[in-house]
Amino acid sequence: MKKLALLLLFVTAGCRMIPQEPSAKPVSFGDDLDFLKKHTPVVVLSNKAGNMQVAVCPAMQARVMTSTADGLKGLSYGWINRELIASGKPVQHFNPYGGEDRFWIGPEGGQFSVFFAKGAPFDLEHWLTPAAVDTEPFEVVAQSEDLAQFRKKFTLENYSGTKLDVVVNREVRLLNKPEIWKFLGIEPAKDVNAVGFESVNYLTNAGAAPWKKETGLLSIWILGMFNPSPATTIVVPINPGAEKEFGKVVTDDYFGKVPSDRLVARARAVFFKGDGKCRSKIGFGPKRCRGILGSYDAANKVLTLVQHTFSKDATDYVNSAWKIQDNPYGGDVINSYNDGPATPGAKPMGPFYELESSSPAAALPAGQAIEHMHRTIHLQGKEKDLNRIARATLGVTLKEITTALP
Repeated sequence: MKKLALLLLFVTAGCRMIPQEPSAKPVSFGDDLDFLKKHTPVVVLSNKAGNMQVAVCPAMQARVMTSTADGLKGLSYGWINRELIASGKPVQHFNPYGGEDRFWIGPEGGQFSVFFAKGAPFDLEHWLTPAAVDTEPFEVVAQSEDLAQFRKKFTLENYSGTKLDVVVNREVRLLNKPEIWKFLGIEPAKDVNAVGFESVNYLTNAGAAPWKKETGLLSIWILGMFNPSPATTIVVPINPGAEKEFGKVVTDDYFGKVPSDRLVARARAVFFKGDGKCRSKIGFGPKRCRGILGSYDAANKVLTLVQHTFSKDATDYVNSAWKIQDNPYGGDVINSYNDGPATPGAKPMGPFYELESSSPAAALPAGQAIEHMHRTIHLQGKEKDLNRIARATLGVTLKEITTALP
């Protein structure tokens, strides 16, 4: 990926469309796994039958790159940036290698940002992703058939000049079938292929002083990157209620307001296009969040569900807006991003779409840690079975999902 293309992606606000084109042929897990093994070490987690597998790359911050519910021949669910990985040449501001579950740290912007140096302008030229969560490897601590543990120690300095000594411990675990249905709270669907995994992430204050709100707090930020299609719709269940009590229904103006034909808010759910053809982003505060979001790919009949740690008592979430903020702890719990070109004719970063979750702001005494779990489940099968699962977990039917947007 050329540096200029990446720069253009972030500079221009608003939604720039890619003309509709036929969807790319789905890639198998085996093809993606073979590609990854040519370029980087891969830890593969698998059940005994081999139909449920997860590929994790320690050198890429122990991110889960992709997974399958049907072995090597099965659909590969994660988006992988083959061009960037094959080039072997990192880019300056951010390396979008891909992956269904990658570890990041917030906040991105504001007076406590760890992406901007002290006193730097909040613009693309001065925006730099910390190397520890962008280009540096995580250490493999332990590994078994269905679990791998990783560790990383590093120091950050935020925009206000506060230095933060950090240790990250990260555990990626493949779920078994009974666990998947238990976590979803529904009866098993025997004809549905399923794979699930979770990352449990610990952020430790490794310094001698406590982390305080007035000098800047960090958060765990997990992002999943998935293959887009014109038939993919993102679904975020929300708590209904007046904005005065619950806050905005959805923040939809990160890169210019999302067009109405790409985002629809109903009383109990928000629907957002995941086609990778229009650069846009949405976010939800703690009073709207219900601890789950997902997407449905009607072309491949894949329902993806993301569950995450969430407490109704937590109110402080870091704000990543690129400006000095009046409320630096009034940020989002969950986000979804849809990729697309920043200017007409420009190359998108992927394309891909993202399902994201964040921990509360970590006001930690020295030596203490905050924990955040992010769980991803893919279900592939007949519409009647997936419809039952969607209703039970997201509170909407497949028909509601597929007809909510043009």
